[in-house]
Amino acid sequence: MGGEWTKLPLEECMEAIIDYRGKTPQKTTSGIPLITAKIIKDGSIQPVTEFIAEDDYDSWMRRGIPKSGDIVMTTEAPLGEVAQLDNRKVALAQRVITLRGKDGLLDNTFLKYLLISHDVQHQLDGRGTGTTVKGIKQSELRRVMLRFPPFAEQKAIAHILGSLDDKIELNRQMNATLESMAQALFKSWFVDFDPVIDNALAAGNPIPEPLHARAESRKALGDQRKSLPEAIQQQFPCRFVFSEEMGWIPEGWTIQSLETLIELIGGGTPKTSIDEYWGGDIPWFSVVDAPSPSDVFVVNTEKCITEQGLANSSAKLLPAGTTIISARGTVGKCAVVGQPMAMNQSCYGVRGKDDIADYYTYYTVLLRVSDLQQRGHGSIFNTITRDTFKSIQTPFCGSKLTSQFDAVVSPYLIKILANIASSDKLTKLRDTLLPKLLSGELRIPDAEKMLEQAL
Repeated sequence: MGGEWTKLPLEECMEAIIDYRGKTPQKTTSGIPLITAKIIKDGSIQPVTEFIAEDDYDSWMRRGIPKSGDIVMTTEAPLGEVAQLDNRKVALAQRVITLRGKDGLLDNTFLKYLLISHDVQHQLDGRGTGTTVKGIKQSELRRVMLRFPPFAEQKAIAHILGSLDDKIELNRQMNATLESMAQALFKSWFVDFDPVIDNALAAGNPIPEPLHARAESRKALGDQRKSLPEAIQQQFPCRFVFSEEMGWIPEGWTIQSLETLIELIGGGTPKTSIDEYWGGDIPWFSVVDAPSPSDVFVVNTEKCITEQGLANSSAKLLPAGTTIISARGTVGKCAVVGQPMAMNQSCYGVRGKDDIADYYTYYTVLLRVSDLQQRGHGSIFNTITRDTFKSIQTPFCGSKLTSQFDAVVSPYLIKILANIASSDKLTKLRDTLLPKLLSGELRIPDAEKMLEQAL
């Protein structure tokens, strides 16, 4: 496969250029998903948070209706983020332009990768204007030069790179499912007290009035609610007792301040003026490294430090399994350390005391994020301190049951960590192949072999 490559300005390659700059839609809480610049990130469309009303769609979308497979690109704040639309009916917001390649000339999926290539991104940056926020006018975008092979070769390249992205997306979806299963189990055991309700129902013990609705839903499940191994089920009590601090809690459980259950570990930053402290093998976490909630773990960080940097600063090496929470500025970003790493002073490392298990600790902190945020203080930056953790109370079951929880959810979390490693490897391969395929340096058959080995 091969042939002459074509070089044309973008405007001559497009069947459609749909631009809604200069217009602001009336947003609603539900309806047609609105694709905004802030959710086009890292080659994909993040979860939609804004909508327009169904009745407003036709009047709003007069400049053109996006189609499945079209490419959306941010034109400002930030400039040059790219993604491909799926088959959902969507509306377009400001600072987002939609591009559709001419059929038979420029494949849309290939166009996506072409737009994120170094050459096109460099052109976008060069044609953009603005000092604080850089943007690009449509007239300048139309003049960006695109270089591409024959259509059949474009399709082959798009298939190779798209297959890698599809697997990465599949891993992301699997992680979201696994994480939701782990979080649902935590809520069932330690928030809704389902096993205690089940034991109380089986023993014929009274159910407190605030828990009647939950008990009825458990009854409706019948035998399906008996999903826990008997050895675990017996570790939950069969009665509730009333506490002044938190209302009805399982008998035998205690009310504890969050601070009494955890050890807080501070972070630090090696001197940036000393080169020998930076660029080492020790990942160094800051809030920019916080993963998506479904990924749970942080494994790789933007910056790394050396052993010398660690030794000559207040940074500490956190063992795998430690929870990190951002504590200043952007408060409440949580992650579990996937490999030993350090962190900056705007975060806390959190470890369970007295054999309290790691994943239980993570989900306990995650559950209390909104409370921590509300109780933070600071005139310029919101900040949470050790006293903030002391002010939050939680019912506590004892360390043995936390270990049982970790034993049940560990297979989910281990698989999430494996998927992250897989996606990291696939991302590196895609980023290696992309410039070589788009320049013609790498032949299609050779890339297909590399794809087969990776998948």
